[in-house]
Amino acid sequence: MKFEGRVEIHAPRAKVWAFVTDPDQIASCAPGAQSIEKLDGGRFKAHARVGSGFLSAKVVVDVEFTEIHEPDDATVRARGHAPGSAVDATAKMVLTDGADGSTAVDWTADVTISGMIASVGAGRIDGTVNKGIGQTFDCIKAKLEA
Repeated sequence: MKFEGRVEIHAPRAKVWAFVTDPDQIASCAPGAQSIEKLDGGRFKAHARVGSGFLSAKVVVDVEFTEIHEPDDATVRARGHAPGSAVDATAKMVLTDGADGSTAVDWTADVTISGMIASVGAGRIDGTVNKGIGQTFDCIKAKLEA
């Protein structure tokens, strides 16, 4: 599954960059995030609960910044597992200066889900992922524009 979007944040690029490349800050905005364990070399382990109702699962995700070009772009690789399921994702964000001191964040994500969670159906997964992405960016905007 492929996802992409653009978000305008009314904050300077340096401030946005610092936020979106800090695992603790992103976790504070990610729905279901429970904890972050920082490792060496731009790697970290995220623990989260994803899904809703009886389709909820605890997931552990190994995340690594594979490319960082401060303050312009970053690429992240994530591999996670939950009981009976797995997720593999690559995401890239590109930051550019917007009007009036704002920052534009263009992002893409390529996500592969397998196992029990995938059996739910792509339409339901797409909706859940898009909702989570929207909530994450709404939170990021709120914190940076405060």
